Amino acid sequence: MKLPTKTLEKKLFKSGYRYVIGVDEVGMGCLAGPVVVCAVRLADSFYEKSHKKLRWLRESKLLLAKQRNFYVAELIKEKDLVYTLTLAHPKTIDKLNIYNAARQAMKRAVSKLSGSCPSSPHGYSINFRVHGVPSRVTPPANKMIVLVDGGAKIKGLNIEQMAIVKGDRKVFAIACASIIAKVFRDKMMTRYAKKYPGYGFEKHKGYGTKYHQARLTSMGPCEIHRKSFAPVAKLL
Repeated sequence: MKLPTKTLEKKLFKSGYRYVIGVDEVGMGCLAGPVVVCAVRLADSFYEKSHKKLRWLRESKLLLAKQRNFYVAELIKEKDLVYTLTLAHPKTIDKLNIYNAARQAMKRAVSKLSGSCPSSPHGYSINFRVHGVPSRVTPPANKMIVLVDGGAKIKGLNIEQMAIVKGDRKVFAIACASIIAKVFRDKMMTRYAKKYPGYGFEKHKGYGTKYHQARLTSMGPCEIHRKSFAPVAKLL
């Protein structure tokens, strides 16, 4: 199995960057629940450590739930790691479409870490930590570079970016973001299962499994279903 490496980040630090931000999203293909975006800002000092407990870290889809939980617990202990989480809610997805809603959430997440925009008054930022402690201290944006999972850069950011196809499988910083986002979203969907019982959100986390679609057909959509998605739209 090929693991994500730290090679790119180390090259960037040697070329003069002070911070690297990795960004990824989860929940794009779900029928219910939000898209969750995580942006992770890492300092060069993070990459000077060996991190033996993170040796087998890889993108979230290649890990079991207990492995993801373990890696997140280890990552948030790191004083040189800062992360933020933002959401694209179902209503926003239905209004803007899934791609634009996710990209908007990506822009907000990166902006929180780069200091390129003021904090949102609408509560979009779900978490913002340095070693578990809230922080708003940000370095100059021109010392950062953003590594984006996918084939396109994030529009409207005044920060240098690199778009990397399958970046969550290749780049360590992006893989970290994917894992944190996945763990947070899974916990959110488990909470939704209690608020909207019967759909099995605690099992499938909103993805369009046969069980989910059968319950959807039987019960009809709930508030967190994405009404613009075909399997939901046909039931309205």
